Amino acid sequence: MSDKKQVALFEGKKIRRFWDEQNEKWFFSVVDVVSVLTESQNPAVYWRVLKKRLMDEGANETVTKCNGLKMRAADGKMRVTNMADTETMFRLIQSIPSPKAEPFKLWLARVSYERVEEASDPELAIQWAIRTK
Repeated sequence: MSDKKQVALFEGKKIRRFWDEQNEKWFFSVVDVVSVLTESQNPAVYWRVLKKRLMDEGANETVTKCNGLKMRAADGKMRVTNMADTETMFRLIQSIPSPKAEPFKLWLARVSYERVEEASDPELAIQWAIRTK
């Protein structure tokens, strides 16, 4: 995986993410987050239903901010998955009833903050680059 695409772990479960250097922010796989929060056997279907419900409720902006990006899937193939930045992800999490929502929000804020800190401190950035190669 390139240094811009990597996996983060929440309670031992993989969350695919992508660092956008131009905008200096992380994008996270919506389906991975849905999977962690809902423990659904089919998080892609859950996301499709949630997306439709949000659009029906007038939350089109939140849904349209989720952009497709090719990421490595569980089967090893590169597949397009919806990705959302931290702000949009927080909005989506509010729409998913889950006892894991609060711990996940704290985790999301921490992993997003860590990369911003690394970007501002050259030594931390070098250590991050070495870890992700």
